[in-house]
Amino acid sequence: MASSLTKDSARPGTPGSEKTFFGHPRGLATLFMTEMWERFSFYGMRALLVVYLLSGGPDAKKGSMGGGLGMDLATTTAIYSVYLSMVYLLAMPGGWLGDRVWGPRKTVTIAAVTIMSGHLVLALPGGQAPFFAGLALVALGSGLLKANISTMVGHLYDGPDDPRRDGGFTIFYMGINMGAFFAPLIIGTVGQQVSWHLGFGLAAVGMGIGLMAFLIGTRHLSPRSTVVPKPLAAEERASWLRKGLIWLAVAAVFYGVVGFTGHFTLNWAMIPLTVIGLIIPAGVLIRIKRDKELSAVEQSKMTGYIWFFVAAAAFWMIYDQGGSTVQAFGETKASGSLLGFDFPSSWYQSLNPVFIMALAPVFAWFWLWLNRKGKEPSTVAKFAAALFFIGVSFFFFLLPLGMAGGDTLVSPMWLVGIYLLQTVGELCLSPVGLSVTTKMAPAKYASQMMGVWFLAVTAGDSVTGLLSNPAVGGVDLSGTGAVAAEAVLAALAGGAVYMYRRKVKALMGDVH
Repeated sequence: MASSLTKDSARPGTPGSEKTFFGHPRGLATLFMTEMWERFSFYGMRALLVVYLLSGGPDAKKGSMGGGLGMDLATTTAIYSVYLSMVYLLAMPGGWLGDRVWGPRKTVTIAAVTIMSGHLVLALPGGQAPFFAGLALVALGSGLLKANISTMVGHLYDGPDDPRRDGGFTIFYMGINMGAFFAPLIIGTVGQQVSWHLGFGLAAVGMGIGLMAFLIGTRHLSPRSTVVPKPLAAEERASWLRKGLIWLAVAAVFYGVVGFTGHFTLNWAMIPLTVIGLIIPAGVLIRIKRDKELSAVEQSKMTGYIWFFVAAAAFWMIYDQGGSTVQAFGETKASGSLLGFDFPSSWYQSLNPVFIMALAPVFAWFWLWLNRKGKEPSTVAKFAAALFFIGVSFFFFLLPLGMAGGDTLVSPMWLVGIYLLQTVGELCLSPVGLSVTTKMAPAKYASQMMGVWFLAVTAGDSVTGLLSNPAVGGVDLSGTGAVAAEAVLAALAGGAVYMYRRKVKALMGDVH
């Protein structure tokens, strides 16, 4: 990265003489490196998660390395879905802590330490106890970091009208995808072919490098990143602390009784978390929608936004199965060899980030080209297209599902096609969803709405967790019936969004 830093020939102290990162503030390099290594650790662990849970169990690949937790596919999918839903749910309290308690910079430091600790706990042998403790720490740290590091990127620029701002976020998101691309190739390979726990340990090393990069480079960040924007008053702090301790005591007593009486099972934790993952998003939207301080225009926009939220939840419900249902299929039913080259199944998780890096500039150019011709699709049409592509990806998934039977292994190119279609859908929805969230947010909730957008992921993954949990839905999400049903659901949802596009556009007011 050093080669990308330049220094003007002007004497020190004059405007423009400071070091830059691709023409952007030097602090962007610090945040780029921090986020890249954090994503390296997160996606590396995520690439191992499903195959580790399956290893040694009834649904594991024949001849694969043992030593995992030996769970069945249904329980594995439920655990994976609950974990992802909690990561995105915790982004809201993470943003709140940055705004009200610690400030973004301190919150990110605490988050990085928490994530690294979680990966180190995952690296410990000892079965389920250290695994779930480590997973909880990683989810908590990721939630703390997610909103605050993006806030600090914004602090580097002179407000929303700074012409460098969009380019800075583009470079920053490239760091996300670079970390996500390399992680499965390195951590996945070590974890699947050498030692699971060594793989988890490498994820801790990655986060450790990111933490060091952050601490060393903090002097290049904006002073605003140390400021607590809306600090809690002493009475508020005492009230929140008291409420937190009460709820903690209630949970400790309840689960203590359940544990000591010998009734505790994994579902005593998973089912409440999935229910919370549905109740909180619904509650937040209802609370905002019923706020009598909102103007009629803002109320209308929130009604329109709920359409986008529900569509996004349906999209993420299917999309995130790329790391569970589709990943498990790649592990057990797809050949681990292509053109004579053998590879571990965790490598499939590198496909999405490489497709993002390749296609994102193409999509950006394509939307601009259509815009110049006056033919750029509306936000509603782009959401409908996203649901269409995610549905097509699962219709496509039906083909290898039907071909794989007994000991027959399908070509890995089928999975390449699935991930490609899902990425096209993601590019139609994710950037557009972030943009429409900021545009439709009521002024009173402007800083909270980005967290509300993340709750769509929480809701979608919570539905997957409940459906796949053997004690609740008991649905075999890897079966042809479930895959076909989800594909039809996405197609119908996309059709409904498109059919009512004029109504939604009317609700959006001046937002296009």
